[in-house]
Amino acid sequence: MKLRVERNEVSISNPDKVFFPKRRLKKIDLVEYYVDLAPCALPHLRRRLFHMKRFPNGVDHDFFHQKRVPENHPPYVDEQYVEFPSGHSTVFAIVDNAAALAWVANLGCIELHTWHSRVPDIERPDYLLIDLDPTFEGQWRHVRKIALVVKDVMDDLGLKSFPKTSGSTGLHVLAPIKPELGFPDVRRLAKAMAQEVEGRIGDQRVATTTWKVADRIGVFVDYGQNARDRTIASAYSIRPVPDARASAPLDWDEVATVKAERFTLTTMRKRIEEVGDLTKGMWRHKRSLIPLFAKLDLEPSDPNKVESGRGGQRGRRWESDPRGGQPRRPAQQAALRRAKK
Repeated sequence: MKLRVERNEVSISNPDKVFFPKRRLKKIDLVEYYVDLAPCALPHLRRRLFHMKRFPNGVDHDFFHQKRVPENHPPYVDEQYVEFPSGHSTVFAIVDNAAALAWVANLGCIELHTWHSRVPDIERPDYLLIDLDPTFEGQWRHVRKIALVVKDVMDDLGLKSFPKTSGSTGLHVLAPIKPELGFPDVRRLAKAMAQEVEGRIGDQRVATTTWKVADRIGVFVDYGQNARDRTIASAYSIRPVPDARASAPLDWDEVATVKAERFTLTTMRKRIEEVGDLTKGMWRHKRSLIPLFAKLDLEPSDPNKVESGRGGQRGRRWESDPRGGQPRRPAQQAALRRAKK
């Protein structure tokens, strides 16, 4: 089957293959969804390294990961050579247009997985992520509560935040940032934010930054996704779950009561008709993280890069005692957290 997408013809193999048996949705349904939603999805994909997670026979069958773009890819699919610290290298696909989006969907890429950075500067991410990941079933109410605290923390730091359902069981909060810092520094700042969220919640049964899975009870306030070559399902991505759930951008006013199961491959078009693209203009809100090292009392990996952001404010913290007291120093914060455990 040939599908006309803008000025290109995209070959769709086995368009009637069932990809989501529970919903009786076929491969062509997935392809057409991505073509229709391309104006909303592409701003989150452009110039990013695309990691292919392929489900050639649908969600009920085996999948495999593929970093290297097939050599015979069409000319409307761009590529980028990348070297890894291990010495290995590969060539990633770059999905910059609706035809390329249809092409990866035809390969069984149900999810749209991309890096946090863009070509040409792939070593510096342009967003910071807090990923709220439930440890057990039935924690969605905690996820929603924690998300609002994440917003408060980011507001206090002067970061514009954008929530979206993960499309699975959790919720993502993204803060667009200027691509000035490497992944390690962005991760360290995200960790400090996650720990502040944990401290404001004050209950490990609700929110935790505990890294070891076996030791967790509450929702994991995950900062580790800010590391190099980690990927997340981008906004409007469909996830490989039985109900073909989507990663749906949210308005902060609806987070407290939102139900993630409402957003699927079959409902997202109507959702956009009703509320529009809630991420429109998102990437115009990039903020600098450089001043936050002083504000969070952190040492950057390279002080020369952030010296201009200190402004003589070293040691002044932004956290406030939730009981109305004076701002606390990092050592006090740590002591109080240990006492709560």
